[in-house]
Amino acid sequence: MNKEQIRRELQFKAIRSSGAGGQHVNKVSSKVELVFSIKDSVALTEHEKERLLTKLGSRLTKEGMLVLQCGESRSQHKNKALVVERFFALLKNGLHVPKKRRPTKPSKSSVEKRLKSKKLDSRKKTDRQKPKWD
Repeated sequence: MNKEQIRRELQFKAIRSSGAGGQHVNKVSSKVELVFSIKDSVALTEHEKERLLTKLGSRLTKEGMLVLQCGESRSQHKNKALVVERFFALLKNGLHVPKKRRPTKPSKSSVEKRLKSKKLDSRKKTDRQKPKWD
């Protein structure tokens, strides 16, 4: 994954932020929308594209576009930097391949230790009961 090549494929659009804010918010487009097409990307390999399409499937549009928005800051430049940072974190997370789990057996001593503690607990509980007078 080449970050610079992917960065060139990103499309940005500035839109007006929602919510309260007075007159200024109605004339300034500080919210930034990032659009990235996974299918049309040249920077990603076919394997990476498949992985991202399956992992990020719920976040994609019908056309296979990933759309992220950021309107946290009043600065358009800061919002752009934040949305790009989030995008790369999302890509990294989507491309992460978890390690295969190797099934292991508990050691003999750990099994014995567990059984011993179970016997002790059982003994404690039986000692707490009232004695039976038969």
